[in-house]
Amino acid sequence: MKEIASALIFVSLSVLAALPLAEGAERKGADKREWPTHGWAKDNPARVGLDKKVLTAFDADLASGKYSMVDSFEVFRCGKTVYERKYPHDYRQIYGREAKTRGPLNAHLTGPYNYFDPTWHPYYHGTDLHSMQSVSKTVSSVILGVAVTRGDFKASLDTPVLKYFDVAKLKDVDDRKRRMTLRHVLTMSTGLEWNEEVAYDDPRNDSSLMEAADDWVKYVIDKPMAQEPGRVFNYSSGVSELLAYIFQKETGQDIEEYGKKYLFNPLGMEHFWKRTPQGLVDTEGGLYLRGSDLAKIGYLYLHDGMWDGKPIVSKDWVKRSLAPFIDAEEGYKYGFKWWLFPRADTQGYVWMGRGFGGQRLMVFPNEELIAVFTGWEILKEPATDHEIVSRILPAVRTKACSGVAH
Repeated sequence: MKEIASALIFVSLSVLAALPLAEGAERKGADKREWPTHGWAKDNPARVGLDKKVLTAFDADLASGKYSMVDSFEVFRCGKTVYERKYPHDYRQIYGREAKTRGPLNAHLTGPYNYFDPTWHPYYHGTDLHSMQSVSKTVSSVILGVAVTRGDFKASLDTPVLKYFDVAKLKDVDDRKRRMTLRHVLTMSTGLEWNEEVAYDDPRNDSSLMEAADDWVKYVIDKPMAQEPGRVFNYSSGVSELLAYIFQKETGQDIEEYGKKYLFNPLGMEHFWKRTPQGLVDTEGGLYLRGSDLAKIGYLYLHDGMWDGKPIVSKDWVKRSLAPFIDAEEGYKYGFKWWLFPRADTQGYVWMGRGFGGQRLMVFPNEELIAVFTGWEILKEPATDHEIVSRILPAVRTKACSGVAH
């Protein structure tokens, strides 16, 4: 009888052990393993279905300078860091002459908008926080989405931009400018006249001219209209700077402080964010992050805006942000400050944040893969996204993370 009783107890315990945990307990256990709030767990490429030899060959080419001056390369899969390399450069020596010569990338000789000043670029004051440049636009869009999700940003995306201005004090106001909406600001389709197609060190570049001005928002909103809003993509850092102004007007809150409370802190992201001469957050290019923290933005969007069992930004905002709204340059599509790179294998898009100097957040949704690059190649063009994607995808050996402990 004792043997039968013992057997029954054993079977009962086995059945209990096999039963699924309560939803909350299951999530808590999974979250503890999966969510990199306090840092990414590390693993090797093979365990997450990647070929290390392919990544190592790419690393060797990055280290040799084949793809310009890259500062870091990191790969994340299944909630873990699986490959990370850094490539040190002496930028004080590399750009020493340019740092002392006034020009389009050095309008103030010293300080945060001298792009050759080693105190500010590419790392913030000797830390490992790296300038994100225009990836700041993507993160700003995420913060706006958080505010929409939480109900703090109440205006519809079809709200006219001029609602937030005293029209009597603006220049070149016409019916087209009155039809310009928040959606057009998010999608680079405002129709405002803006020239950022020339090189950043070209004196005609509106981005450089704006950064040399005292009042960036006025510089932007006073530009005349060149197109009907919503019809033509025109890359504009100025339009992206309007987000900081509009956010403050609509919510009564500073977009950096809001982002710190509801995005950066919950995801465990340390940051620094530059401001304009008027004290406005530089949403067009002033954010500094570690590459590993930038990857968390990609991970958040891979999980439809959820983080550690909690909604940070709505699934609907994520979906709309990553939907192709307009045809952009060089075959890209563009969403809400996200670049959508069409894959050659016709398997949809790579989601991207892209920044001056070689900053890249690349999210491969089909493979549940994230790659992050930082760099500071600012006097000539860095490697193309096509080149980078063609070196990363061949490393994939299993399509997704199913069956991998993560």
